Amino acid sequence: MPQQPDTETLNAMALTRVDRFHPAGILELYNRLGSATAVIEHRNDIRDVIPDASRYLIEGLGRLDEGLRRAEEELDYDLKHHIKPLAFHDKQYPERLRQCPDAPLVLYYLGNADLNPRRTINIVGTRRCTPYGRDLIKAFVRDLKELCPEVLIFSGLAYGVDICAHREALSDGFETVAVLAHGLDDIYPRAHRDTAIEMLQQGGLLTEYMTHTEPFAKNFVRRNRIVAGCSDATILVESASRGGGLITCGIARSYNREVFAFPGPVGAPYSQGCNNLIRDNGGMLITSAEDFVNAMMWNDDLRLRKARKRGIQRDLFPDLSDEEKTIVDALSETNDQQLNALTVATSLPVSRLSSLLFELELKGMVRPLAGGTYHLTM
Repeated sequence: MPQQPDTETLNAMALTRVDRFHPAGILELYNRLGSATAVIEHRNDIRDVIPDASRYLIEGLGRLDEGLRRAEEELDYDLKHHIKPLAFHDKQYPERLRQCPDAPLVLYYLGNADLNPRRTINIVGTRRCTPYGRDLIKAFVRDLKELCPEVLIFSGLAYGVDICAHREALSDGFETVAVLAHGLDDIYPRAHRDTAIEMLQQGGLLTEYMTHTEPFAKNFVRRNRIVAGCSDATILVESASRGGGLITCGIARSYNREVFAFPGPVGAPYSQGCNNLIRDNGGMLITSAEDFVNAMMWNDDLRLRKARKRGIQRDLFPDLSDEEKTIVDALSETNDQQLNALTVATSLPVSRLSSLLFELELKGMVRPLAGGTYHLTM
């Protein structure tokens, strides 16, 4: 049986019902009071602790009993169907997304992938993917597996580029997660149901929406921020001059994440968005997985494989940078920490922390364990 979520999770679920259209406002309220439980405890005197609370917020908190009832119904469904509600405080909540100013207060997750792996990307683009785009995705994912075999791939399960990315990821042995624009009691589009089921054993399904939420158009735009926020890099394959993929790229840039685009033939309608993005310096041009891995400086996987072949030599007197010392100190105080816990302990961004942990692994000081945990060997 799934573990019963705590009271804070239930309260966070209820709080998302106060303002379902402005997640940044709810997150700010949560951060200012420190927890969803604290918000609920002060729901009747919110202006005593937040003098500038809006009338709209006060009215929403006044209807919170309805939100609590809906949260309890959702929790009952989730427990019966093995869905994991991941509140903002949960250690399984995606740490990269937690760093974003408009992150959802609660996510609902069905699957087996670790949402805080060392490396994550998303592959997005047009719903009218051409043979050119499909070939690009196939070659990119295949070659990425050779160059950098442990990457979690996000997309949106939509027609076109999204579903091609998921299917190629599954085919090449990558874990892949779809971010949905509706609740986990259904799959949209229905044509991708079989792929979604396969992903439950090699990735997962993620959403901010409770069950019985329909896939309204506005939800697809909102879910793009989760796709971007969970990823170290966004890769645009094909796009018209406007489209959801370009929206995801814009959000990724606002989060200071890397953006890449494959160029296409001049005048081709579904390459126009990519070409314009590259022209306007909104994304870096890539033509292969090798380009991408080099640009991200992820080619250390090859160095690690070579080091393991010859046997990593422990340096008894390692020369550590200040950041590396911070990691060692954190693990010395509490060993065997997961990546997201280390991020909190060291105040280092996930992408930087991952790179430093790799360097410490090469020096024989840190060893990765199952479940994204790191062990100090000193």
